[in-house]
Amino acid sequence: MADENAPSGIDVTTPHIARIYDYWLGGKDNYAADRAAAEQVMKATPTIKPGVTANRAFLSRAVRFMVGQGVTQFLDIGTGIPTADNTHLVAQAANPECRVVYVDNDPIVLTHARALLSGVTAPTSFIDADLRDAGKILQGAGELLDFTRPVGLLLIAVLHCIPDDDDPRAIIKTLMDALVPGSFLAVTHPGIDQLPEQMKAAEQALTKSMGYRVTFRTNEGVTSLLTDLDLLDPGVVAVQNWHPETTPDPSITTGMWGALARKPR
Repeated sequence: MADENAPSGIDVTTPHIARIYDYWLGGKDNYAADRAAAEQVMKATPTIKPGVTANRAFLSRAVRFMVGQGVTQFLDIGTGIPTADNTHLVAQAANPECRVVYVDNDPIVLTHARALLSGVTAPTSFIDADLRDAGKILQGAGELLDFTRPVGLLLIAVLHCIPDDDDPRAIIKTLMDALVPGSFLAVTHPGIDQLPEQMKAAEQALTKSMGYRVTFRTNEGVTSLLTDLDLLDPGVVAVQNWHPETTPDPSITTGMWGALARKPR
């Protein structure tokens, strides 16, 4: 997308993680600052693009798994710019009764989400909010979702935007406390202990480009965010190894951890 065609009021001089991911996924809704940041990270870790693709595939598998467990409501926070296999498409293909609420804080994402959802007849909505504002998210989501029934909470490639000082575990707890037992949490997260030198360089490059602290975490660090929940097998694993539908290529390191956990009944 040419920068001069950016919607009014949108800052295209500062990279945004949603538009960086859009670039990695081959999308067109990104700008020069986003592309420059994306290329810097790719120089640091060439595995980033296969990692993003594997991350997207994990999302689809996790959603189908939750639908198979009877979940028909999803809260997808940090959804990013709409691409193929969005949560509502995957969920509603498995069960047309599924309801999906998307949450993001980027105006570009909001613009595209509104356009996408304008033609959707199934119950789907979008909230303009930051992950840290759990109260706003829950209030808005409650207009479509029934919090007396299980919900699938999706935090896909978003928690690394929350530094330890902002207590991501407390944010997760606030969100999960509002959901009934039997609800699920699906998480993916860049793994600093996968290809440590490359991932450390990628973390530094992304932090420099974004202008705020980006925190990649270890397997243990991601696991610690889920300690109040029942971690489902196979635990926190490389995203391509979580219930794969085809045999993963052992030569590929994606740099992403993934897991699914359930709120105890």
